[in-house]
Amino acid sequence: MPALQLLAACVADPLFGDPHWMPHPVRFFGVFISQGEKILRKMARSQRALLGAGALLVLVLTSGVAIGTWLGLRTLSRVSPAAGILVSLYLAYSTISIRGLDDAGRKVVAELGRKELEKARTSLSMIVGRDTDALDEAAILRAVTETVAENCCDAVVAPLFYLGLGGVPVALTYKAINTLDSMIGYKNELYFYFGKFAARLDDFANFVPARLTAALVAVAAWLLRLPWRNVLRIVGRDAHLQPSPNSGYPEAAFAGALGIRLGGLNFYGGRPSQKAYLGDAENALAVELYPQVRRLFYATSLLMLALSLLFAAFMWRVL
Repeated sequence: MPALQLLAACVADPLFGDPHWMPHPVRFFGVFISQGEKILRKMARSQRALLGAGALLVLVLTSGVAIGTWLGLRTLSRVSPAAGILVSLYLAYSTISIRGLDDAGRKVVAELGRKELEKARTSLSMIVGRDTDALDEAAILRAVTETVAENCCDAVVAPLFYLGLGGVPVALTYKAINTLDSMIGYKNELYFYFGKFAARLDDFANFVPARLTAALVAVAAWLLRLPWRNVLRIVGRDAHLQPSPNSGYPEAAFAGALGIRLGGLNFYGGRPSQKAYLGDAENALAVELYPQVRRLFYATSLLMLALSLLFAAFMWRVL
């Protein structure tokens, strides 16, 4: 993807966010996954069959997105170069969610600032998977910070990484993988076999972006005069302790930069899930600290944009 087109797509995201009235590829992915799951589960009667059915769903969606996007954009560009550029820009823009993530986090924190605890819990439930109905202010702030940190990778760094290296088809395929993992990549009784392939593929797709996010957070911390050495220390000490091979890296990086402790006990469907702690509780989780979270998030996003533009310029010249 040309660097100028990538830049235009990134500029569009903070300007327009993610309007609900616009068609979004992830919504189509979600419909395909839910309908495909219903059909495939009817045919799968054993654990091995469930494993194969889940893998088939993943392969059909990801290969369809990759090949379909590449062929579609190639054909459209031949018919109308201007239309090809516009559609490519829109699809690239749809893979990034800087403003959407920031708006969602700010909404929860603003409600906490107005002492609207019930509203904050409800708003938080829209962006996290854990139970929120009994969370106090500190637990809500921890959940928001963890979500911003983890999605700094999933919604910003990883899409920009794949846009820079492989353009729209690769980035959209990544979003399909990410959507599959968020819908079926659970280790519970229902999805342990059916979602295993999706979860493993998502681990693979995020392996480099997660570690790249941690490195960029360290650079962003240095630019913001935050303790960047602490980022490296906490990532090296704590990131590998999480159940996920990737989510611990961005979360540990944010914890180190902000001098806070993340991780701990969460509840999912009423069931407790104790995760290892990330970072040291040098600073309290408070509404007043959240502007630092946002600055760190935006600085990391800008650094990744610059890196992605370099990737895109290099790949465009080589190919």
